[in-house]
Amino acid sequence: MSVAGSFPGYAGSSPGPVMDRDEADRALARLGAEHEAIETSLLALQDHAGRRLLEGAELTGATRDRWATTERSITLLWTYFDAYSAALGTAREVRARRRWPNRDDLVELTDLLRGDGITVAGSATGTDPLAAGPARLSERFTPAELVGRMNELYARSLDMVVSCDSVWSALPARIDLLAAELRRTRSLAHSVGVRPGEHPAGDDLEGITQELGTLRAQVVSDPLAFWLPGPGSAAPGGGRPDTSRYDRAARALEDVRREIEAVLAVRQDAEQRLVHLRDVLSRADRTLAEARTARGEVLAKIAASEVPAVSGPPTALQEQLVAASDYRRRAQWHRLSPLLESLEREAEDELLRARESLTAVTAPLAVRAELRGRLDAYRAKVARHGLAEDPLLIERYDAARRMLWSAPCDLRVAEQAVLRFQHAAAELLSPRPPSESWDRRGGS
Repeated sequence: MSVAGSFPGYAGSSPGPVMDRDEADRALARLGAEHEAIETSLLALQDHAGRRLLEGAELTGATRDRWATTERSITLLWTYFDAYSAALGTAREVRARRRWPNRDDLVELTDLLRGDGITVAGSATGTDPLAAGPARLSERFTPAELVGRMNELYARSLDMVVSCDSVWSALPARIDLLAAELRRTRSLAHSVGVRPGEHPAGDDLEGITQELGTLRAQVVSDPLAFWLPGPGSAAPGGGRPDTSRYDRAARALEDVRREIEAVLAVRQDAEQRLVHLRDVLSRADRTLAEARTARGEVLAKIAASEVPAVSGPPTALQEQLVAASDYRRRAQWHRLSPLLESLEREAEDELLRARESLTAVTAPLAVRAELRGRLDAYRAKVARHGLAEDPLLIERYDAARRMLWSAPCDLRVAEQAVLRFQHAAAELLSPRPPSESWDRRGGS
């Protein structure tokens, strides 16, 4: 509910020259307008929703202390207003005596409208937080001074009421919505086995539940603890609610919700992922078995070669796979989720290691195959040039072929033999002078 920000000001002065009739009438009209505005503002403050909530709430902390002061200020405002109303009524009575007031009437009106003739008992002003100095039996005000005092008290009271009402309008409803979302998330978490003491997300949910309960109770009982005044703002209610604790709880719940969704995704595709894991580990086992077989073949066919050993199948991964299947069977999705993630990484690593082991073991056979291919390629080349019957080439080809097609094969010696054949073939294929060719074939 909106309430006027302050009472209208009054530009009065200390009694001076006696007012004439027109000045007195204008002053009375101005005071009447001020009286109406003040009454409207006080009634609006009386009916303000925030004030009604403050009256019915069990307050604590700074809000309790400030509301006690504000209640006294509101009571004093009405006391001041009654004194102001009485002074205005007296001035109106004096003016109503005659259509054309005499000098005595004008002197009395001047004193009422400009002088400090409004008296408030000390028992009332003693509760005024704006009053300075020791308590007095009574205090006297000019109309302008009294309006100024009421303006200040009203602004302070309205600021307190509006601030509390803003916090209560902003935070409890948002906390209740977040609490409803928290209940849905907890129900979903329990369905997938995420519970306090069994999963970190379950502990987080328990902590968020306690935080929201504590936060709501504190917001309801001490709203001013969650109010941030606006910098340099003199208007009542200038500032905003402090939502930092609520925002942290909302972010924490969102993080937990994403984790629960990840666990739900595990429940939906757990069987497919387990099948894929079994396939990857099976391929790794077959590759290792192939590597062991190939190692025996290499040791039998290749001499003077260092062949790396081949490890056995990864029993630890198989045991973890059995545990993962057991988690799925028992619907322990919160345990299955991290285990599947680690198993998928380790299974792919194991398959890569098995392939690298097979490549390393069969490397000597690949070298022998490359040497055989190179030897046959050069023999075909010299045959195309009609040099296949050259005695030197036949001799060197037969020597290299015996080494490469015999077991065990010494790869270093066989490579040298292939190189000698290559060099001889290259020498014959390069163009030479006729005399040099006769010397090589027939001798000198």
